[in-house]
Amino acid sequence: MLRQAFSDKLKQAMKARDTRTVSTVRLILAALKERDVAARGEGNMEGLADPDILRMMQGMIKQRRESITLYEQGNRADLVQQEAEEIAVIESFLPQQMDEAAITAAAQAVIAETGAAGVRDMGKVMSALRERHAGAMDFSRAGPIVRRLLG
Repeated sequence: MLRQAFSDKLKQAMKARDTRTVSTVRLILAALKERDVAARGEGNMEGLADPDILRMMQGMIKQRRESITLYEQGNRADLVQQEAEEIAVIESFLPQQMDEAAITAAAQAVIAETGAAGVRDMGKVMSALRERHAGAMDFSRAGPIVRRLLG
């Protein structure tokens, strides 16, 4: 499903001569191809499944946010703008992201289900959240919330 969306978006952007979208979708496709090749080496001939692709794209967004921070420190507004535009293109493929209240509610539900009692159980809680909310939850925001709930 996502693979077809990438192809469709690439064709659409090429017709519209939207260079930022074309280059960003090509970056996504290159990263996907790289991970597909690695998966084949591990015996998975199908390639990455959609949840794994969503995780890959979240990683790409995280990298760009880190780059934005560095570019802002270096007073490189042009590169900050470029990274922000790439984030917007990548996010267009992701499902609607959960807000802080939704993350807190999901974390509380998982904590109750797993019987997590302290920070030592954080890995178990985060693993369950990843299974249930891949692509819809920003885990860099979820980590501190889970830690606060468990601490």
